[in-house]
Amino acid sequence: MSSSQPFLSSSPSSLPSPRRKKSRFAYKHLAALSQSQTTCPLRVIAHIDLDAFYAQCEMVRLGIPEDQPLAVQQWQGLIAINYPARKFGLNRHITSTEAQKLCPDLIMQHVATWQEGDDKWAYREDSFKNMASQKVSLDPYRLESRKILATIKEALPPAPIQRVEKASIDEVFLDLSAQIHSILLQRYPELSGPAPYDDPTTPLPRPLTTALDWHTDALVDLDASQTEDDDPDWDDICILLGSEIVRRIRQTIRAKLNYTCSAGVARNKLLAKLGSGHQKPNAQTVVRNRAIAQFLSSFKFTKIRNLGGKLGDEVVALCGTDTVAELLGVPLETLKRGLGDDTGMWVYNAVRGEDYSEVNPRTQIKSMLSAKSFRPAINAFEVGVRWLRIFAADIFSRCVEEGVLENKRRPRTLNLHHRQGAQTRSKSAPIPRGGALSEETLFELARGLLAQVVADGRAWPCANLSLSVGGFEDGVVGNKGIGGFLVRGEEAKAMLASERMNAAVHGDAEAEEEDGEGERERPLKRRKLRPDNPSIANFFGKREESKDESELEPEPEPLDHLPNLSSSKAAPTPAPEPTKPPPRPPQTTSTLPSSAPSPPPRPRRLPLLPLLRNPASSPPPRPPLSHHPHLPNNKTRTHQTRIPHPPPHRHRKRRPTLAPNATASQFR
Repeated sequence: MSSSQPFLSSSPSSLPSPRRKKSRFAYKHLAALSQSQTTCPLRVIAHIDLDAFYAQCEMVRLGIPEDQPLAVQQWQGLIAINYPARKFGLNRHITSTEAQKLCPDLIMQHVATWQEGDDKWAYREDSFKNMASQKVSLDPYRLESRKILATIKEALPPAPIQRVEKASIDEVFLDLSAQIHSILLQRYPELSGPAPYDDPTTPLPRPLTTALDWHTDALVDLDASQTEDDDPDWDDICILLGSEIVRRIRQTIRAKLNYTCSAGVARNKLLAKLGSGHQKPNAQTVVRNRAIAQFLSSFKFTKIRNLGGKLGDEVVALCGTDTVAELLGVPLETLKRGLGDDTGMWVYNAVRGEDYSEVNPRTQIKSMLSAKSFRPAINAFEVGVRWLRIFAADIFSRCVEEGVLENKRRPRTLNLHHRQGAQTRSKSAPIPRGGALSEETLFELARGLLAQVVADGRAWPCANLSLSVGGFEDGVVGNKGIGGFLVRGEEAKAMLASERMNAAVHGDAEAEEEDGEGERERPLKRRKLRPDNPSIANFFGKREESKDESELEPEPEPLDHLPNLSSSKAAPTPAPEPTKPPPRPPQTTSTLPSSAPSPPPRPRRLPLLPLLRNPASSPPPRPPLSHHPHLPNNKTRTHQTRIPHPPPHRHRKRRPTLAPNATASQFR
């Protein structure tokens, strides 16, 4: 998103000076900025955080003035308090009764709930009295969160320049690096050319701007070694452009949805997250690279992202401090010995403002959970089933929002978690993919899983029961059942007519219809040999149909029974006729033809079945060939008597005969 309005205010008298310092950044850093590399020193990350989000949702829904104290109630506790109510000392660790004593004008709005028999969540005035029979629903806040996220994405360029990570229901990270790179090239044409001498390590030309207009941003004071009199470098300009982009996004959210949000702009996620909470509500904090040390020195390191909880407790126990300023003096080797090499190195870099985590543009949820803690515990299978009905309705309504009805996304597995005393048991089952997902499908699967838990024993009393779905994946688009591949009636007739026309065009045999329903008998197809196909049949001339059955010849022997013949490239000469051997008993023989430059055409063999059916029409038996003038060494080749009936499945193929000077290798 680029703007026609200038981001910078520069002095027209600012001219380059020979004594002017060189930029600390090179052309390689500019290229890394365009690719959103996490190690780029010009990188710009923003964190947008909604102010008291649940409370704002109720204020917008009810139309309550912004200066009216309001708290969101869940049973007897508070889960959200707006900023006017916080002035009275209210926090989430007090009960609703105590909150009303501290702030008599406080509006207490209970969250929406599910109850048995409902097909949708609803707001109820007496929900805090029916904890045992109702279940909390946060769906209204999830719906508003999706609207806000869609507004943010509309205000940014499309992917791949747009990089948005939804961190939670009310938090979003933005990587603005690629977008800022495009703006830089527009504002400063001198950066658009290649590096001098194609050397990416060449320093960038120093920006001519000597003063930056930060508007109403909350600027963090510079480090002790830096002053505001120093001319800005390209990292300052990139941060300024990022702050302007974020400011416009916040203004758009305010104008369209009436929500206020705070933001932090810095070079990584760690600093941006700290910046968004630095000047709440409805403010924007900018952490320049020259102000990182000053900014972090005032924090407890337990406030740093991923440094709270157990890890923060371990660091406090190891180093005896919880402030960033004191932790900076702890050697790296001490942190590695106490926390491990990887964790120790990460903590060492984190307190110095170094963070190379990537903004992951995943905005779709991976799982959904619906749970209930029972006070008092439940003791019957029927009671658990009633709660499973509510869980299934809750999850299915959220699946509908994810597009399950349109087959955009759907879960693959269903999980049931059951806690009895200190023991928690889990059961899971795959969700059938054959049909559309429904609330009843989820409920029946959940009921079966609960029955398995009961069958295992020791299921009651149950203190907590939860149902979740996971493994979301994109649905298959354009899929159809087997019925979509079947045709009948007039459509089938039209298809058959089209096939016959295509067969005629391509020279195939035509199909003949058998009846009026369009059924046909497919003719037997014979493989056609192209003239240029180097198959074995091309070595033996064309076949001619025999007109007389007496022209049929017996089938020759296989090639592997032939004697070792030699071939010659010269024209063959007739061999002398051998001496006639004595007569032998009649037998079927196989002959070899006389050598010739090209073998004569062979007659096509006709089926033997008609001959067997009519013995009278059978040709007379051929006289036995006891010798042949072209057989070497005056030897004859015999084989067994031919079987009168051919195989039932096919006729035996005719084998070609060989010239006496041919070798079998020519036909392999």
